[in-house]
Amino acid sequence: MTVAEAIAIGCAGVGAGTINTVVGSGTLLTFPVLLAFGYPPVVANVSNTVGLVPGSLTGAHGYRAELAGQGRRAVVLGTASALGGLTGAVLLLALPASAFKDIVPAFIVVALALVVFQPRLAAALDARGTARKTHGGGWTAAALFGIGVYGGYFGAAQGIMLLAALGLGLNETLQRTNGLKNVLAGLTNLVAGLVFVVAAHIDWKVALVLAVGSTAGGVLGARIGRRLPPQALRGLIVVVGISAIAKLVLT
Repeated sequence: MTVAEAIAIGCAGVGAGTINTVVGSGTLLTFPVLLAFGYPPVVANVSNTVGLVPGSLTGAHGYRAELAGQGRRAVVLGTASALGGLTGAVLLLALPASAFKDIVPAFIVVALALVVFQPRLAAALDARGTARKTHGGGWTAAALFGIGVYGGYFGAAQGIMLLAALGLGLNETLQRTNGLKNVLAGLTNLVAGLVFVVAAHIDWKVALVLAVGSTAGGVLGARIGRRLPPQALRGLIVVVGISAIAKLVLT
């Protein structure tokens, strides 16, 4: 790795850590950079997953005020995300690297629609007397497991998918939901990263440079994200989501 490559990868890590904390989809920034420098797709993917874990930790720490009182919820829902991440990591090592490419844009479209219309959908559910439970209910856990599978396999835009599922399953503000999203995405990446440490080839130089960058990005992202009003945050989610769809479709 040259100095120029390290600087570029480090800057991508800062950007990814920031984007992941505020919304999600940071992998769509780092993964193409690694491919551009000639790293094989699977090596780039697993190294990226490991390198972005510290950014999830600092991002979650930055949202500690919004996470107050959500400890038990984080454990319950985090278990589903972690099991999904474990499954996705195993699938990455067993299936072709392009297996999810064709269906990911559709997932993001659905997630964006749910995020945009979440207030109306939630109001409709409340009007019908449909309970949104403390931990979201069984369907929420199932959705988080599925998102965890995707996150452990590739992970781009998993934050948007998490916000969509949590927004419908929980009766919480968007900022508190965003803080929980950072915890769940971090758990998914952590579990997947542990699998990759044991069973995959990681480029540790890449992972270390990304870790340094994403750590700083997580801190920056928390400072930015916590100051955004709900409508601005939803707007940013839509912009990032559409950009993610375009990136996946055109590459």
